[in-house]
Amino acid sequence: MSNSQSLDLHTLSSLIKVFPDTQPAEDTYQASVLQGETFSFQVAYYAYEPLRDVHVDFGAGRGLSVDGRRVGLVASELAVYPGHDDWVLRANPGLFPDPLYPVGDDSSLVIPAHQWRALWVTVRIQPDCEPERHSVTVRFRTASGTPLGSAEFWLDVLPVQMPTPALLHTEWFYTDCLATWHRVRGFSKSHWRWIDRYLQNAVDHGVNTILTPLFTPPLDTMPGGERPTMQLVGVGRKDGQYSFNFTQLDRWVDLCQRRGITHFEWAHLFTQWGARYAPKIVVREGGVERVHFGWRTPAAEDPYSDFLKAFLPALARYTRRSGLQGRTLFHVADEPSGQDLAAYRLASSMVRGQTGGAPILDALSDFRFYQQGLVDVPVVATDHVDPFLQASVANLWVYYCCSQDQAVSNRFFAMPSVRTRLLGLQLFKYQIKGFLHWGYNHWYGYRSRHPIDPFLTTDVECAYPSGDAFVVYPSDAGPIDSLRWEVFYQGLQDLAVFDLYRERVGPEAALSLLEQGLPSPLTFRTGPVADAWLLGRREAVNRALAAPG
Repeated sequence: MSNSQSLDLHTLSSLIKVFPDTQPAEDTYQASVLQGETFSFQVAYYAYEPLRDVHVDFGAGRGLSVDGRRVGLVASELAVYPGHDDWVLRANPGLFPDPLYPVGDDSSLVIPAHQWRALWVTVRIQPDCEPERHSVTVRFRTASGTPLGSAEFWLDVLPVQMPTPALLHTEWFYTDCLATWHRVRGFSKSHWRWIDRYLQNAVDHGVNTILTPLFTPPLDTMPGGERPTMQLVGVGRKDGQYSFNFTQLDRWVDLCQRRGITHFEWAHLFTQWGARYAPKIVVREGGVERVHFGWRTPAAEDPYSDFLKAFLPALARYTRRSGLQGRTLFHVADEPSGQDLAAYRLASSMVRGQTGGAPILDALSDFRFYQQGLVDVPVVATDHVDPFLQASVANLWVYYCCSQDQAVSNRFFAMPSVRTRLLGLQLFKYQIKGFLHWGYNHWYGYRSRHPIDPFLTTDVECAYPSGDAFVVYPSDAGPIDSLRWEVFYQGLQDLAVFDLYRERVGPEAALSLLEQGLPSPLTFRTGPVADAWLLGRREAVNRALAAPG
């Protein structure tokens, strides 16, 4: 901590959420990092009188690049559901730290008096950075150059290269929300530019699998309602025969692959929560485009079955022609429950055998769907995963959403950041193949009935706890990260580092190092854990990797 006439500063780990009404505890945290890693810490600041036009300067040694962002506050009317567990920071409506606003050469801070605020400092360690101890400095000054205070953070760069996580990772990417917020026509030149910017942000945070809107995804939609049309495949019909144009899909695949996407999820072929209807599909017939399938088309009816018999083989040929074999995933319907078993069985049978060998992957938690062979790759909620682990299901994926609030990891505003980052270690222990989340940028209200302003409505109109529906905010300059998004990526880095250590010493030794200091073995329901424990485990594996021999 350093004092000046009007500004107090604390250096903190990235796991502490700084609320304006609470002084953060003193933190002497220091860290080691690997070459090629992205690392974050915070500088909390407190003014005794209002300050305007405060500028921040950053300094670091060669091989390190540093930038800072102001941790903003946004409101939550629904922080958690009633009946939540006790592993939360605060449960009442209020202001929570989340968006990370740029602080650049043309930006300055306004610091209100008698409130704690924080600066999020990101350090990117270049792959060839000299392995030694480096200092990162953060200096606050007035516009005229008068010093207001400074903070220093020490990083030990170790002679180990940061590996890339092997995890398949998707955060559902909503092209319609981008078009709506940025006021552009779907798949216009301007829309493609916005897709590119947000896509790069997703990849930079470990996303390598992308939800692809062959047809408008039937997700989070009120029965009978419609999301804006987002359809990459052109469909024509003449004399009862279908034809398909994949030009726009080609453009999507090319852009995604150039940005670093490796796997493609074909959007769901049946409606959510039941698989009982066709998705919205626009067809051109007689020179006129119209919605040909949708809520008025039961899944079991011949018109949709006939369409799939024409479309799926054409899609399989496209996949082979584009070199995507082994890198595509089919969705039948999202989150079917036990009462939907018969409907899902019918829908799955309409797709199975026509995927060109690509697996069917869906979010569901009833073991019977997998047991009866209706889904190849189950994506299981983290609080329902035990039966699947006990059955040693191959290529298992997991997910969480609004309902996972009992002892498991999640990323609600109200939860401590360690609860978000812990997922990486849980994925490591169970060698999970993939992680799915439904909300990269879902900026619509409940059941997608209308757009919302995500800076004002963070809980989908009091439907889902704040933090569930999106991890980035929109701006005219592109995506604004949330601190939750940064912390989640730190968890993926933890996963990658422990995987590297596992390769060197074997699974038993790696797991032994991971679980040191825990009263019982790590599970998906482990919690709560202390910040110091998680940071200590990461420090321990870093040092073990760098040790001679």
